[in-house]
Amino acid sequence: MNPLVSILIPAYNAEKWIGQTLRSAISQDYPRKEIILVNDGSTDKTLAVARTFASALVKIIHQSNAGGPAARNASLAHAQGDYIQWLDHDDLLAPNKISVQLRERERDPSDRVLFSCPFATFYYRTEKAKLFHGPLCRDLTPLEYFFIKFSGNTYFQSSSWLVSRKLTELAGPWWDLRSPDDDGEYFSRVVAAAERIRFVQEARCYWRVGNQGSFSEAWKKSAVVQDATFQSMRRCIEHFRKLEDSEQSRAACVKFLQDRLVYFYPVNKELVSRMHELARELGGVLSPPPLAWKYKLIESLLGPNVARRAQFSLPMLRSLAGRKWDKFMYDRSCQK
Repeated sequence: MNPLVSILIPAYNAEKWIGQTLRSAISQDYPRKEIILVNDGSTDKTLAVARTFASALVKIIHQSNAGGPAARNASLAHAQGDYIQWLDHDDLLAPNKISVQLRERERDPSDRVLFSCPFATFYYRTEKAKLFHGPLCRDLTPLEYFFIKFSGNTYFQSSSWLVSRKLTELAGPWWDLRSPDDDGEYFSRVVAAAERIRFVQEARCYWRVGNQGSFSEAWKKSAVVQDATFQSMRRCIEHFRKLEDSEQSRAACVKFLQDRLVYFYPVNKELVSRMHELARELGGVLSPPPLAWKYKLIESLLGPNVARRAQFSLPMLRSLAGRKWDKFMYDRSCQK
């Protein structure tokens, strides 16, 4: 018998996107599926829009606002599926995403095989989505995944995965800490529990970027969120070292810290100090994050703090301009 797949959607203030996201879940050509959406205390019309999709196939649950991990755990508590497909409230699945991944199960039926696939980023128009194809995009052992992720500063978007019930149980619930990297921590546990990762080139999911209403909106905005992010990073390192604690794995962990130091340096001095301390425990040292030449010019004229802020704000402005243009073109196409 074909396994049941649970498509789980945590939602918060997503009235603009939730209809499209639910339609992409309903349109999956894999027949044995259930869709569970948990509205996490939205203050807009997310719940009203979602309820228009309620059916025998689509279950809508409402709870008081408790954060992304709590919403995910609530959806998982109601899931009956043999496989779990996580789907953020503004992201999309290609119509054959699940069926193509499960086709691989026929030749590799172990319930500890984890399925991955390519993802593409978009603002409004999926036909203009940019396909991401990094070094993780191949069949991998869990150790290979950790070495590549930590050494190469790369990742999979959370909707890329298709997770068996067995791996879901072994990984445990989402950690209830409101960190923008809660998915990185969670899937590190999933990967650590897997026998192998099967990459399915033909499958696709779409990650909407530049959305001001996402669960990760708070990234870098407060010391509390920054501390939660550091705690997620520390736990990712622990999951890696449980698989292998060697000179090579510790060096990869130091590289992982070095790549993320830029998000906290030099403003959060206390957290930067803790990152240096952790790097020393791992047998390494961290260096001040380098600045590109254009930001070095800003530093020489206006000082290091302005240069560091520009390092984040200028790319955000470029992204905002691209998002506005894509919305303009999307709106034009909808009017035709």
